Amino acid sequence: MTLASFVLAACVSASPATAQTAANILVVANSEAPGSVDIARHYLTARNVPADQLVQLKTATTPDISRRSFEVEIATPIVDWIAGHSAQDRILYIVLTRGVPLRVLGTGGREGSSASVDSELTLLYRRMTGAFTAVNGPIPNPYFAAKPEAVKPFSHVDHDIYLVTRLDGFTVEDAMALIDRATSPSRDGRILLDEPKSGDVRSTWFDTAAQRLEARGLTGRVVHDTTANALTNQTGVLGYSSWGSNDPALETRQPGLTFVPGALATMFLSTDARTFVEPPSGWTPGRTRAKDYAGSAQSLVGDLVRAGATGVSGNVGEPYLDGSVRPDILFPAYVSGLNLAESYYLAMPSLSWQSVVVGDPLCAPFRPATLVAENANPPIDPETELPALFSVRRLAASGTRSGPALKSIVLAETRLAHDDPAGAAEALKQAVAIDASSGTAWRTLGAALELLHKYSDAGAAYDRALKLDHNDVVSLNNLAYIIAVYDKRPADALPLAAKAASLDSGNGLVQDTLGWIHHLVGENQEAAKLLSAAARAEPGHAEVQFHAAVVLDLVGRRDEAAKALQAAAALDASFKERPEFKELQRKLAADAQSKE
Repeated sequence: MTLASFVLAACVSASPATAQTAANILVVANSEAPGSVDIARHYLTARNVPADQLVQLKTATTPDISRRSFEVEIATPIVDWIAGHSAQDRILYIVLTRGVPLRVLGTGGREGSSASVDSELTLLYRRMTGAFTAVNGPIPNPYFAAKPEAVKPFSHVDHDIYLVTRLDGFTVEDAMALIDRATSPSRDGRILLDEPKSGDVRSTWFDTAAQRLEARGLTGRVVHDTTANALTNQTGVLGYSSWGSNDPALETRQPGLTFVPGALATMFLSTDARTFVEPPSGWTPGRTRAKDYAGSAQSLVGDLVRAGATGVSGNVGEPYLDGSVRPDILFPAYVSGLNLAESYYLAMPSLSWQSVVVGDPLCAPFRPATLVAENANPPIDPETELPALFSVRRLAASGTRSGPALKSIVLAETRLAHDDPAGAAEALKQAVAIDASSGTAWRTLGAALELLHKYSDAGAAYDRALKLDHNDVVSLNNLAYIIAVYDKRPADALPLAAKAASLDSGNGLVQDTLGWIHHLVGENQEAAKLLSAAARAEPGHAEVQFHAAVVLDLVGRRDEAAKALQAAAALDASFKERPEFKELQRKLAADAQSKE
């Protein structure tokens, strides 16, 4: 299988901030999870978000997801939508719904690679520009307001990230109610700061929060408790911060809080967003392993949503104290007129880390007036056809790596994202005319020409790229596939495919190419080994599944072949119309019937 799509995915003056509206929202649901799309559509209606600003993923329904699956099944469809709609600058908020996985699996510790899905998605803007972003450890949040004067509305003028929240709860009904509360929030109520005196920096944060809120006119509406007793059975709660079950007085699921619509909450806990699967009715949080539920005994943010909170932050793993959401920033920002997402992210020191924010980003009870949408139609850079702010960052991230042809290459990437391979090929021909030494230009030209079914010309472009870099995996792989499948010279292609696989042994698409070429030269046992591995590595690629089905049948592994064939059809219904699919399906069905 060629990596033309891989090439495209890898390539991929504004006014001051005023306010944000539905034009700035992208909603993401998981069509595999019950209720996820229903929640999304309820939100679209509640906030008048255009129907085409909904991305429906097909991904895991479990809380955890591998990094590879996250990239392929979650990040890539979102990137494709944003790039295809030239919405890099227009979208400010990505809103996930219940059923989208919570945690990207990885290593633990301060330099670990595990993080919340939500926090990883905040960096999509930066990653789309091509700027380097590390996977291990937290990344400083550029929007974090370390100083009070830094608190201001979010805008891409200043920040190359997205703010990501989710609409979630123990049930679909909980998430729906969360949306309804956000659309009619109250300014009334008290802010509870429930602090068992610790002597650490949290005491300072609680003190500062109380002082800042008083200074903003909330005199008499701030309850800062430092006794050993917990603040329980409280009504009219607009804000709530505590230690949750880390406080011996709060080893309970529901401390009896009645929240007003629009209320925000946060707790100093390490794993309170680890799951949104509702615990048994008899479970209570605590500080001993005997009370573990879903891997921890700590309180769950889902209980705060159930109790009526409109916004909640939590963590899928240990954020450490310096990575925790800060109440001294969160609540003052909110009552000063900023929205839910802005308030939480201003108070969040790190990205690509453990935090999850639950709530409607546009909820803003203290905003002084209804303002116009920010950059509903951001200006476009005519040289790259990208939104202007994003274009500047995209070009800067590339630096001098692509030489004088850079703008033509970026223009081609834009056109590819808009399903215009002919326009992309035109731009890339200009690029190689400007700088024939640009391997990136030749490789991307090959991808565009493949999409136009000009395989001979595409092969020639990949060959030029390989003359500039003998170890260009994409060009090696794609040229091998063209020679084997379209030129019908699989023996000549085999060395190229083998070299690509030796350079990138973990890439399922590269394994697929090598395995298919082994099949074409008649080496089906070796092909089956490679294609089985490719099918496991690329469960979302129909062509890979079909290749595996063909070869597994030939080596007698017909049950596995049937499963792979079924997977191919489920991923791409057009496969059912292929004569070779129908023939294999008929053969496998006859074999199954003969066994009965």
